[in-house]
Amino acid sequence: MNDATLTVRQRPIVATIAVVTAGDAVLLVRRANPPDAGCWGFPGGKIEHGETVWEAAVRELEEETGVHAEALNTFTAVDAIDRDAAGALRHHHVLIAVLCRYQSGTPTARSDALEARWFTLSEFDEAAVTTSFRVAEVAREALAEYRRRLAMT
Repeated sequence: MNDATLTVRQRPIVATIAVVTAGDAVLLVRRANPPDAGCWGFPGGKIEHGETVWEAAVRELEEETGVHAEALNTFTAVDAIDRDAAGALRHHHVLIAVLCRYQSGTPTARSDALEARWFTLSEFDEAAVTTSFRVAEVAREALAEYRRRLAMT
């Protein structure tokens, strides 16, 4: 099958996630919709036509949580591939992670979120927090990147 015969549904969906740091914590939302409904993950969503990755991250963050942040850096990408019990592909998203510095706002669940709150890395390890694709790994990477940036200033 060549690219011309692929339908839009057969291609991965490109989206962005806003990884917002404040001190030793990251902001997560409990997702209201599939994939991963009920799981904790980073605010984010599809990139709109003509919108940059950073613009999408900041927009989705505000829509889902009411928090305002400054986009600093694109630092990783995550393949979020969801298959059913038989192995058939249900969802495939490529999530581009954008490190963001918190500016203002109290996290409030809005739009696609059931809850919104700050989590420290120790809470991932200590609590039974059900997270989405690679959340703890991306959070650790984001906090390390943010600390590197602070050390350079």
